[in-house]
Amino acid sequence: MSKVNFKPLADRVLVEPAAAEEKTASGIIIPDTAKEKPQKGAIVAVGTGKKDEPLNVKVGDQVLYGKYSGTEVVIDDTEYLIMKESDIYGII
Repeated sequence: MSKVNFKPLADRVLVEPAAAEEKTASGIIIPDTAKEKPQKGAIVAVGTGKKDEPLNVKVGDQVLYGKYSGTEVVIDDTEYLIMKESDIYGII
């Protein structure tokens, strides 16, 4: 997990997605065109939360999120996702 000079607003979080699987459990190598987007990642930065609703996640948490959740952004040549805390299903 890297240190980022970015502060999300309100109930948004910045997530660094985990790397896509290279092989299946049986050892078959997955080509780039068939790889699925990862649905887990690490929280890199968090906002302040909404009034009367503090955030339940913190920097460093490993989380599961929806397949099409968040907006992809590139900060300092690294790809991240910005999403609302409500898009996160749970902490691993």
